[in-house]
Amino acid sequence: MISLIFPAFNPGPIVERTWDSVRDFIAVRRDPWEAIFVCDGCTDGTAERLETLSLEAADPRLRVVGYGRNRGKGHAVRVGLLAATGSVRIFTDIDLAYSFDDIARLADELQRGAQLAVGSRDHPDSLVQVPVRHLAYIAKRRKQSRIFGGLARRMLPLTLNDTQAGLKGMTAAVAERVLPNLTCDGFGFDCELLTACARYGIPVTEMPVCVRYDDAVSSTGGLKTIATMIRELWRIRRRWPKSGFPAPADDAARRLLIRVA
Repeated sequence: MISLIFPAFNPGPIVERTWDSVRDFIAVRRDPWEAIFVCDGCTDGTAERLETLSLEAADPRLRVVGYGRNRGKGHAVRVGLLAATGSVRIFTDIDLAYSFDDIARLADELQRGAQLAVGSRDHPDSLVQVPVRHLAYIAKRRKQSRIFGGLARRMLPLTLNDTQAGLKGMTAAVAERVLPNLTCDGFGFDCELLTACARYGIPVTEMPVCVRYDDAVSSTGGLKTIATMIRELWRIRRRWPKSGFPAPADDAARRLLIRVA
């Protein structure tokens, strides 16, 4: 089984398009897949949309997990990954900025033996598709992302150029060992995940991707968000020092995280 997780916070009607695309993708795959949509305290009708879609599909391979209060992307991803049943577990963006071809290649890499595989927009073989009207905005976003990546590499034991790409996957063993020890609920989750893997000696495989920007309006690129993420870097640095970092959590901690969700 391969599990595909979609954290969602107020995505609006786009969730219906994504649901249909994921349903069609799973239907034609010869290998077994499941998809888990995590409704992160949505207030825009997404929970109701997902409930309706789930009832209409009546397909156990399409699952919905939700909770009442918005907790952040990191929390939603952890909940989805720990609720998954696959031996390979992947999370990506609800707007499908990364294609199913990229998702399938990431799954293949993990099935061939990689423990943690991540998409990298800075990989020399990666492609970025941007509408002409958004070129200036995306260029600004990429500059901010590279500045943040440079800070992350200086403050944390990271070597990746692109820590924030919205396509990452891991084996079930890595998920169950690492995730219960992570505390970042926001967009710093990716950096904490990579830091924890560095401390546990889990290798990271970087892969090229083709990322598509259909809409430049995003809540993740503003200066306020960047400042919040930098504060999270400091918290990660303090929590995961070179020695004395958290030991693997037990089964009770895993069950608690899922129950809280």
